[in-house]
Amino acid sequence: MSILTEAQAKAILDKVIALSTADECTASLTGSIEGNIRFALNNVSTSGIVSNTDLGVSVAFGKRVGTATINEFDDAALERVVRRAEDLARLAPENPEFMPAIGKQTYTPTATFSESTAAITPEFRAQVAADSIAPCKAEKLIAAGFLEDGQSFVAFANSKGNFGYQRATAFNYTCTVRTEDGRGSGWVGRNVKDASEFKADQDIRVAMRKATESAEAKALEPGKYTVILEPHAAAGLISFMMNFFDARSADEGRSFLSKKGGGNKLGEQVYDPRVNITADPWHPEAPVMPWDGEGLPRTKMPIIQDGKIANLRYSRFWAQKQGKQATASPGNLLMSGGTKSTAELVRGTQKGILVTRTWYIRMVDPQTVLLTGLTRDGTFYIENGQIKHPVKNFRFNESPVIMLNNIEELGRPIRVSGDESSFVMMIPPMKLRDFTFTSLSDAV
Repeated sequence: MSILTEAQAKAILDKVIALSTADECTASLTGSIEGNIRFALNNVSTSGIVSNTDLGVSVAFGKRVGTATINEFDDAALERVVRRAEDLARLAPENPEFMPAIGKQTYTPTATFSESTAAITPEFRAQVAADSIAPCKAEKLIAAGFLEDGQSFVAFANSKGNFGYQRATAFNYTCTVRTEDGRGSGWVGRNVKDASEFKADQDIRVAMRKATESAEAKALEPGKYTVILEPHAAAGLISFMMNFFDARSADEGRSFLSKKGGGNKLGEQVYDPRVNITADPWHPEAPVMPWDGEGLPRTKMPIIQDGKIANLRYSRFWAQKQGKQATASPGNLLMSGGTKSTAELVRGTQKGILVTRTWYIRMVDPQTVLLTGLTRDGTFYIENGQIKHPVKNFRFNESPVIMLNNIEELGRPIRVSGDESSFVMMIPPMKLRDFTFTSLSDAV
């Protein structure tokens, strides 16, 4: 019973709400069927399907909250989980930041479900692995990759009459290709809405080419360089930064968006005027659920507009405290750009470095969002608009805030693979000046 219909889910949730004797009750049902296949050393290593359905119940007596979960759905089990939540609530201390359950909301459905993705079979996954491995074997290269796909549903209800239900699908593929001697590495990642858009035998060629061409890497001195960050490389840094777009952390002085003397930088110019990032749950290429974790309806909303801070997230508690309107947390981040591909940005670059991926990214300073990390899977020196030769990987120390003030050109946004962030992201390749590399790395 992993995927319940709206009627089936509502019947269970209505029973739960009716069973509760607490001041208020919120119940949520989630279910999924997830498939995967993993391959390494040009061989399939694991494959499987996992299905599950869970019910979570949260109740409150005054400001005392208790939560319990269960994955049984007969009447006795429903009674048991409600009583467990109520017993825990009676034992809990009062929550000074307690917010009552939200009232009835209106949610406009979003296109998060794809029939072609939901219809994926074990044979489909095996073919993806075969189409990834066979070209690599033919060129004496070694492939290691992972495909995850799935379908799911979310349903919730509360004692104030609010209810939501929607289905979704997911598809995420990554593959690393190495040369036999381990000196060259390439990578490709695809995160798509519809599985019908994906062609492993074509996408693998990107990783194969980078693996072959990165094998004879030369050392460059660390320093400040013009760089072209491919969308996946840029996403790792930008997603870190976007986690700080919370009004409370800014108001309390814990964020790069904190204003000296108190308050936040809402409305201020923080980035290059070409920087525009929005959230839009109905975006045709990157739709997300029409509500956030608190049940607040998501809306199309500018976050950064012409380089200015257009919106910060106000939780229900902080909005009440500050006299502001609560805003739903975004599920996607959509950064605008130009029309050029990464290859076209390279052709327009006199001297610079092309970065395929950034990884092992860690925070150095939250007040400036200074990050450190490494390049990997193909880093190349550009001269006179052409890839001249591969270079050894670098460690970088860079703030995405500074980075987005050093823009030379933005390319065409693409949907990046899900391992980069908890957000669904549309990110352009970026040509940036004065990107700071601090040391070399021998890893490929």
